[in-house]
Amino acid sequence: MITLYDHPLSPYGQKVKIALREKAVAFETVSPGGLGAGGAVGAFAQANPRAEVPTLVDGEVAVFDSTVILEYLEDAYPTPALLPATPADRARVRMLEEVMDTHFEPITWGLSELRWFKRATGEEAARIEAAAARQLAGFHAWLERQLGSRDWFNGETFGWGDLAVAPFLNGAAGQGHPPPQGSPLAAWLARANARPSVADTTAEIAALARTSGMANVAELVEKGLFKREYRDHRLEWMMKSGGLDVVLQGLERGNIRFTPEFS
Repeated sequence: MITLYDHPLSPYGQKVKIALREKAVAFETVSPGGLGAGGAVGAFAQANPRAEVPTLVDGEVAVFDSTVILEYLEDAYPTPALLPATPADRARVRMLEEVMDTHFEPITWGLSELRWFKRATGEEAARIEAAAARQLAGFHAWLERQLGSRDWFNGETFGWGDLAVAPFLNGAAGQGHPPPQGSPLAAWLARANARPSVADTTAEIAALARTSGMANVAELVEKGLFKREYRDHRLEWMMKSGGLDVVLQGLERGNIRFTPEFS
């Protein structure tokens, strides 16, 4: 059986779980220890030197990076196909995924830095929140243009283009920024969330909230016991959205982390 190193809150992990469920491929999830403190070791660290979720292990094969994992699953488990049929449509949904992964995700990630991890307060937090709201509104408009008159981002049926968007839009909605009410994008999200593969994946987030929640994470960050990863697009977003002091304080207090060195 496939092992997926995962955390329910990771939209990247959610993408992979939706794909596995759409393909009816059995898998078990493992939450790697030491991840939040930046001290992952053991089989997980051996499978992924970047020490990030998701990481997939299929027998002797270990794959990291959510996009590469999706590509592996499409090759190894081709039925049903999740990519569209034509080269142009495949390129279209891959570009859509790239935008969501590297431009949309850091916005909701940054909001969680403020709201859960209390990285900024007062005027500084308000300034960053305003930037996030403006950016998310722009992305909602852009996504609506990408959807056009289609029922699904992927085309005629649910697929790669849809699972690449749903986790991130759900994350933004959870932060108080859903698609505009009554819009085609909101209708698409409702259709996507009704699919069992998406519904089962989002249910795991609710289960995590019931069992552990995020009540004390700000205290853990303050003590340096929980280190959030500030890699590439996330660091860029925080810097350009008014959070320079957030980054500098995190470096000073040792409660942010970057990709570990390969060895």
